[in-house]
Amino acid sequence: MSKDKIIGINPILEALKTGRPIQRILISDQRKQDRGVQAILRFAREGGMEVRIVGREALNREVPGATHQGVIALVTAKEYVDLDEILRIPSAKGQVPLYLVLDGVEDPRNLGAILRTADASGVHGVVIPERRATGLTETVAKASAGAVEHIPVVKVVNIVQALDEMKKAGVWVVGAEADGEQVYWDVDLAQPTALVLGGEDRGIRRLVRERCDFLVSLPLYGRISSLNVSVAAGILLYEAIRQRSKKKS
Repeated sequence: MSKDKIIGINPILEALKTGRPIQRILISDQRKQDRGVQAILRFAREGGMEVRIVGREALNREVPGATHQGVIALVTAKEYVDLDEILRIPSAKGQVPLYLVLDGVEDPRNLGAILRTADASGVHGVVIPERRATGLTETVAKASAGAVEHIPVVKVVNIVQALDEMKKAGVWVVGAEADGEQVYWDVDLAQPTALVLGGEDRGIRRLVRERCDFLVSLPLYGRISSLNVSVAAGILLYEAIRQRSKKKS
């Protein structure tokens, strides 16, 4: 595994709590008394990790232009999981499957925000493509506020094949498109579901769209013709939660 960096107090704390291997922590001498930084230092001491107190300039050189909050962790790269692994999670938890499939999200801040919402809404796994999409970078980790440590992410060569495997496992595939045939609240999201969202500019690609069992739209009543992909993900996920809660009651 290659080296990577996590920046910011909350993402580093979450990585420490989940036992992610950390090689070294760099802390600004100006921020070492901050409450969050002190918590990081306690975890580091308990885990016998190397900590270096450095000048802020050294941190700026490590991550030029980034808002690091005075702390950087040098870690082994976050590992992706296999598709089979996330397909096993719901049954192990006694839950109805809920997945996110992102067909080409390129902005790391969007991916981070989506992972944060995915963790909050109980998603069992997120699938992303290998090409023409952002991966699990330090910017994603920071934007996710640490959620990247809790959500299994699968990186696949072919989204279409991944959807076929999910459908074989009994999962219904619901794609979000501006011209979707049904409004999202009219589709049963309480059943085993994989929600598919496209990239920021091009939406869901044709072959991926053709694999969807349902295409749903999110009504827009203003003059703007689309929603940010992370906002759309949040709306769909919490509609799934609402329907599932209603079904239980």
